[in-house]
Amino acid sequence: MPADLDPRRWMRAAQRVLGRLPTVSAPFARPPESPGVPLRDPWPGDAGRGTRLLKGELVVEGTARPLDPASAGDDPWSEAAHGFAWLRDLRAVGSDAARLRARSLVGGWIEAAPRMPAAREAVLGARITALLSHWDFLAASAEATFRAGVMGRIVEDARTLSGLLPAETMDARAFTALKGLVAAGVSLPGGEPHLARALRFLGQEIDRQMLADGGHVERSPAALLAVVMDLIEIRGMLATARVAVPDTLTAGIDRAMPMLAALRHGDGGLALFNGTREGDPTLLSLVQAQSALRARPATRAPEMRFERLAAGRTVLIVDAGPPPARGQDRLAHAGTLAFEMSVGRDRLIVNCGAAPAAASAWRDALRATAAHSTLVIADVNSSELKERGLGRRPEQVAVQRHEANGAHWLDASHDGWKKPFNAIHRRRLYLGDTGEDVRGEDSVEAPHPQPFAIRFHLHPAISASLQQDGAGVLLRTPSSGGWVLRADGAKLALEESIYAGTDDRRRTQQVVLTGGPADGVSVVKWAITRMGGA
Repeated sequence: MPADLDPRRWMRAAQRVLGRLPTVSAPFARPPESPGVPLRDPWPGDAGRGTRLLKGELVVEGTARPLDPASAGDDPWSEAAHGFAWLRDLRAVGSDAARLRARSLVGGWIEAAPRMPAAREAVLGARITALLSHWDFLAASAEATFRAGVMGRIVEDARTLSGLLPAETMDARAFTALKGLVAAGVSLPGGEPHLARALRFLGQEIDRQMLADGGHVERSPAALLAVVMDLIEIRGMLATARVAVPDTLTAGIDRAMPMLAALRHGDGGLALFNGTREGDPTLLSLVQAQSALRARPATRAPEMRFERLAAGRTVLIVDAGPPPARGQDRLAHAGTLAFEMSVGRDRLIVNCGAAPAAASAWRDALRATAAHSTLVIADVNSSELKERGLGRRPEQVAVQRHEANGAHWLDASHDGWKKPFNAIHRRRLYLGDTGEDVRGEDSVEAPHPQPFAIRFHLHPAISASLQQDGAGVLLRTPSSGGWVLRADGAKLALEESIYAGTDDRRRTQQVVLTGGPADGVSVVKWAITRMGGA
């Protein structure tokens, strides 16, 4: 049957058209005065961001803009603004001024009724959840007209969201949409149809998005964290309402915990791949404590395709897989075979981070291959960056891993430059059993030599200086002593870089190894060793 005649697609399109129309409450139907079952937001807010909200500024993934209740847009910043999760940051401030500011913003938004962002289901789900789980903070002591307006909007949003499911978004945001409908289903009097509809799709979405190894189809640590947080919230709502928790939900949470642990560095934050920033280590630990299992970090991810190499106090995390499929690549970076390295609580080698809510030029600069600790050929990205995903990309990423006596070897390659240069990038990594000896070899296999650069972005806490002979760089960490990065077969330089792993973007440095046609170099060997070590 042709796709345009598929009745399921036709019905889904019709639901979305109807969902975009203003919702008119049924005659004689009055919204409830308050939620029937109180919900609680399980996650801590950020008082610093809350203080900035008091001054009229919303910070989303490091991007700050004035928060106007009537603002509209189709970007991640607008999604967050309309999703109201920032209520937890005002709650964290804990003052009457914060409560009044929350009421002013919510009341102004309801009055303005601005145009919705494109990711409508997720925005509706986030807003329903935020309003219901912050009811006591926001509205319990407010005037009756304000409470009625908020409850009326929750009821209206829940009806609209129910009609839009199954979610059009094929990524992690589908769980945020389902979470909102679960919240409405358990909290609103007469919400049982909403709950039944949400649970109908929840198991399907877990099976479709959650991989067997505990990873997520978007191959983003940030997306995995967001999904796990949504699933934990859904489980908590069901428990509060004394509704049986589906086995698939519990299993999905428990399966994800070892993978989430594998994507954390020694400082407790996340590795910076595919739209991910460090995050709050306290929040991450709180999330991982929600599992009944004590999760040890996974070392292999045969489906999510990350490799974690650990010895002594040293951890290497490597992006060893192809980018996510189209439709699930909204956060994807061109960082295939990039790696990060930490020693204890010190991050040493990093990627530059992410700014998913920033303007496209800045966002894409951080998505580029050159913003990752890997090789780039002729300043051409290994994946083509598009506004909402990737175009050309590696199709074949091969990985072999060996371990013996506590040491690790990784041999990987990808064909991301096959189309423009008919070239293959091969990267070999070795981590010695003590964790004090990291070695690598990068090569470009192509019929015609190409210029290339191998970049090692340094965390801002690292102090770097060239050795007198220019053959290496001294790296001093805050608490893990000194290290030396040396290279053979390439020109070595120390250049400026930037770090966007936190809200405060900071200047830092990068070690750059270059080679290519001018000198006939196609293989570069390098090593990072502790001073006085191997």
